This record gives sequence, C-alpha cells and structure tokens, in this order.
Amino acid sequence: MTQTVLITGASRGLGAALAKAMAPTHHVIAVGKTVGALEELDDAIQATGGQATLAPMDITVDAAMQQLCRGIFDRWGKLDLWLHTAIHAAPLSPAGHIGPKDLAKSMAVNVEATARLIAYISPLLGADGKAVFFNDPRGGTPFFGTYGATKSAQMAMARSWQAETVKTGPKVQIVTPEPMPTATRARFYPGEDRAALTDPAKEAARLLALITDAT
Repeated sequence: MTQTVLITGASRGLGAALAKAMAPTHHVIAVGKTVGALEELDDAIQATGGQATLAPMDITVDAAMQQLCRGIFDRWGKLDLWLHTAIHAAPLSPAGHIGPKDLAKSMAVNVEATARLIAYISPLLGADGKAVFFNDPRGGTPFFGTYGATKSAQMAMARSWQAETVKTGPKVQIVTPEPMPTATRARFYPGEDRAALTDPAKEAARLLALITDAT
C-alpha cells in the first residue's frame, strides 16, 4: 500500500523541497495557500513519476482542516507521516512596538492552527505514524519577539505531544534545519549573502535522512 505524507506549508521553501524529496516513496498531500505554487510543485512531482494531491487551503480555517482530514480518512483510512512546515513570519520589531495584527496572525498560524492540527491529525497517524516539526532557535533574540514567541510556543506544544506519546504513538520528532534562502528568511535578513546559505533541496535530503533513520 502506498505510504502517505501530509505536508502543511508545501507551496514554497522547505515544504516544497521536502515534498519533492518524498515523492518517490510517498503519495504527497500538499497543503498551501498559493495555488500557482502548488501546481508547479505538482508538475515537478509528476515529472519524476510521483503523485500528489493538492489542497489549496488556509490552515487557520478550521472547517477547511476538518474537511482535509476527513478527506484523508475517506481515501486512505490513515496517514503515515505529517511534516508541519507552515509558519507565519511577522515583520521584525522591538518588543515594545509589536503590532496587534501581526501578533494575532502569528498566534493564529503558528500556535492555534498547530493545536487544532495536532488534534485532527493524531487519530489519522494512530500508533504507528509520525509527525515532524521544524525548530528555529531565534526565540528571545532582538527584534524577533512576535515570531520567536509564537514559534517557541509551537515547539513547546510539539515537545509536550512528543513526551505524551512515547509509549502510545504517534512518534513525534523535532529537527532543526540549516539556514536556507527561503522567502521567510528573506523577510528577516533582506540584505544577506544568500549564496552562503544551504540549498533547500540539499537540506531536505539531509532532514529526510534524519526523519527516516528515526522511524
């Protein structure tokens, strides 16, 4: 039976690179808000003989995530792997000048949506599936208050779930990517030398080896 992988945040960056890397062995369920980028991803996966199901959805829309998970259950009955790469990168600002809208959106994407997804996806993963989260150690650094606080909250949630499911499953893994020339990083460091950063395809291959070795 074909293995399935759900990638939330698959339209660009690391999510797209992981989708391409997993396509030879898994049916990729790609979630993202940008339809054109998802279609480009689908073309790339099909070009290598893989298959993908595109889900142009916003992870903050509860009804959409319920529909997504019900669709996965109806078609496959379960899910083998979930890679959660979706993130909102709020503009950098001093802690005393954090915009309420930026904070609210960061909470909605990075924390609240993650909590709902864990609740919805955990039954699909069951005892034998795996969820993977992607750490970012910039919490507490200057000007990263909004992003750092909400990303740290997401990681705290993932670590709690990881500790809670050691004996029962699903497995929960946390990995830390190397800096890559993604759109998210460009918002934080617009003037840096991107040539010095790790190519997303190479980083996806490295992370995939860690993920599969720990399965």
